[in-house]
Amino acid sequence: MDFNLSDEQEAFRAAVVEFAGRQLNEGVAERDAAHQFSHEAWKKCAEFGIQGLPIPVEYGGQGADPLTIVIGMEALGYGCRDNGLIFSLNAQMWSCEVPIARFGTEAQKRRYLPGLSDGSIIGIQGMSEPGSGSDAFSLSTTARQDGDEFVLNGSKTFITNAPVANVFVVFATADRSKGAFGISAYLIDSSTPGISVGAPFHKMGLRTSPMSEITFNDCRVPASCLLGRLGAGMAIFNHSMEWERGIILAAAVGSMQRQLEASVAYARDRKQFGQPIGKFQAVSHRLADMKVRLEAARLLVYHLGWAMGEKKSTTPLESAMVKLFISESFVQSSLDTIRTHGGFGFMAEAGIERDLRDAIGGEIYSGTSDIQRNLIARHLGL
Repeated sequence: MDFNLSDEQEAFRAAVVEFAGRQLNEGVAERDAAHQFSHEAWKKCAEFGIQGLPIPVEYGGQGADPLTIVIGMEALGYGCRDNGLIFSLNAQMWSCEVPIARFGTEAQKRRYLPGLSDGSIIGIQGMSEPGSGSDAFSLSTTARQDGDEFVLNGSKTFITNAPVANVFVVFATADRSKGAFGISAYLIDSSTPGISVGAPFHKMGLRTSPMSEITFNDCRVPASCLLGRLGAGMAIFNHSMEWERGIILAAAVGSMQRQLEASVAYARDRKQFGQPIGKFQAVSHRLADMKVRLEAARLLVYHLGWAMGEKKSTTPLESAMVKLFISESFVQSSLDTIRTHGGFGFMAEAGIERDLRDAIGGEIYSGTSDIQRNLIARHLGL
């Protein structure tokens, strides 16, 4: 087994770190306090090529392999302190771009993928509803076929990017008698009559990533908006979730590296009782635990990226383990970073507590930690 990155991958990682540190961090604290999404930062990421990473070259993207994407997102998390921006990028890449690239018609790919890549349009996925969160496929939103059109009625909630999005991948029940197999996916422009987007939610963390409800009231769309075949919604959603669960927290690994470096530097400089606090076993052991979590998280997500690129037989088990371990590790490392910095780490002006607020969401979105444990247990035959 060769764990070395190629020269190209090393150069790419360094370029992403340099770009993110130079272009994406100005005004992060102010945007976080104001719950403000940065269109400027979004465009900068597109110009660099972030949004285009999973999009094939023929549609304006980078056509990067999964491991290189993981490396790039990890580097983005290391260099960029705006976790909300990174979350919005992930939301588009895995829940909008990947389904279109995999299941879209040629016309749908040509219409949407170039704009999603160059930042001129923003995409989302509409799955969660007020009555269906972890129970993802118990949808109440319906799509009734009427001639050569579909008529959608219902509502979606906790939809990342909804207030700024141009295109929605919407899941709706077309045939209730078939249960989950009666769900289909639709590509719908946000300007379509019958769609209303609610006011942005105010959240504990990830505040620079806008989120709101979407309501469909007799929203008519042409049959050409169907993504994949009729009734393929479950397969489309599960495919996108394999990517999302597996890669959405790659950036958190970069953040954990940044946290460890900052904590080690502080533990060396901060003195109490006549010596650096890093000399106290309680502090040094905390930093040792951060290091172990970091390296284990990196190995898990790198292995998944490698397996996806080699077209090995990846399963929901692997992506569930990545999602579970990194999300909980990020929370713990954020807590340890604050503890190491003491009162200074508790102050908003230090920019340290923001990571904790942002990290907690990782145990909820893309399937809660409880759901990931259910998936893992199921693959153990339990």
